Amino acid sequence: MTRFLSAKPDARLLPLPWSTPLADWPTDRLVALPRGISRHVVRFIKVGESVYAAKEVVEHLAIHEYRLLHDLDRLGTPSVEPIGVVTGRADIDGEPLDPVLITRHLQFSLPYRSLFHTGVRQGTVMRLLDALVVLLVRLHLVGFLWGDVSLSNVLFRRDADAFAAYLVDAETGELHDALTNGQREHDLQIARTNMFGEFLDLEEGDMLDSSLDPLNLVTTIESRYRELWDELTGAEEYAGSDISQVESRVRRLNALGFDVAELDIETSPDGSTLRIQPKVVDAGHHQRRLMRLTGLDVEENQARRLLNDLDTFRARKGLQQADEAVVAHMWLTECFEPVIAQIPPELARKRELAQFFHEVLDYRWYQSQRENREVSHVDAAKGYVRDVLAQLPDEAMSAESVVPVEGENVSEQAVHQMVNPYDPSLGYVEDQEDEPPYDPWEDGAQEEAAPDFLDMASLRAKAKK
Repeated sequence: MTRFLSAKPDARLLPLPWSTPLADWPTDRLVALPRGISRHVVRFIKVGESVYAAKEVVEHLAIHEYRLLHDLDRLGTPSVEPIGVVTGRADIDGEPLDPVLITRHLQFSLPYRSLFHTGVRQGTVMRLLDALVVLLVRLHLVGFLWGDVSLSNVLFRRDADAFAAYLVDAETGELHDALTNGQREHDLQIARTNMFGEFLDLEEGDMLDSSLDPLNLVTTIESRYRELWDELTGAEEYAGSDISQVESRVRRLNALGFDVAELDIETSPDGSTLRIQPKVVDAGHHQRRLMRLTGLDVEENQARRLLNDLDTFRARKGLQQADEAVVAHMWLTECFEPVIAQIPPELARKRELAQFFHEVLDYRWYQSQRENREVSHVDAAKGYVRDVLAQLPDEAMSAESVVPVEGENVSEQAVHQMVNPYDPSLGYVEDQEDEPPYDPWEDGAQEEAAPDFLDMASLRAKAKK
């Protein structure tokens, strides 16, 4: 009997054909979306307006991953939302089928291969790596040992001029009170091995810029991880007892997007040195401030950009002495909402709302420079929709996300047709060669008998004697 384990059940999932292996599901139940390579069968299921990712995996791993994702969600780490586990599956002949782990599809997200598939600049690659480093550090800060760090197990979302990375696959993960240095190094070694292979694969498929070396890329990931980890957790000593150094350290962490919940501050017995070490840091400094002021739930760098525009609005209106919450409400109704209202319904899947606003701000700056005047938010939004947004591919629930756009960075490999649009892990249809390569071993050219020392039957006969 089919059973559902779920804390947030969706009754529309119950009548789906769970007695059929995922690989054989009818296409009218599925939606073709870009995703990474997986060792398991994965399909995207559309139920009404909701889209779920379904993965066939053995029962103990499915339940383990479901509960881990719940813990990560509770801890506020970037990861996909778990929906449930379907167990007790059997086909029409009564043969057991693997359980299915169901997670909610992360809107406006793309796997790394889709981003590289259309060709990316060197700077974009570095921003992707930075996003992965931040994700790994955040996971380690909460005591999560990943165990399978790779680009394939991550989804990326646009975050202003950067990217935000989300954990997708947690089946090998473990949650501890805190990680030892050895456990963190273990994850780094796995990251180095897996991602070196992934970059080599991209290089072989002509999807990696020729100026980028796979070995240098994985070395960059390691060095940036260590730099960020040291900044967030390392101790610093200052000459004297200037307490302003404490505020300076907190401001640096805030600038990185982290709040400090606890600091360990020590002074030497003679007061000649001051030692400061963060004990508890929490990501999402700008996200929380924007949420508190406006109710907008966005990515960290998007929040930073929107807060900067809010501060500019406050200065322009001469409201420095006014209550911050009042100013935020004015900005929301006079700037943000009128800009968002310019998005036509047919273009709503192009960009997430906060990302749209961020890109309008960029467009507004350039347009103001060209026209030598201050262009309003609304006029900039109208121009951006007309000149830019209409030309962009969809990034929400659309197979168009992997359709290449014309440009100098588009790889020739991008025109290949997928073997199965519902299973990108199968790759692309390879070009057929006119004549297969000549192999004398396969066409019978080597007919002479192998010598005794290569003949297994002869060796066994000798052994018996």
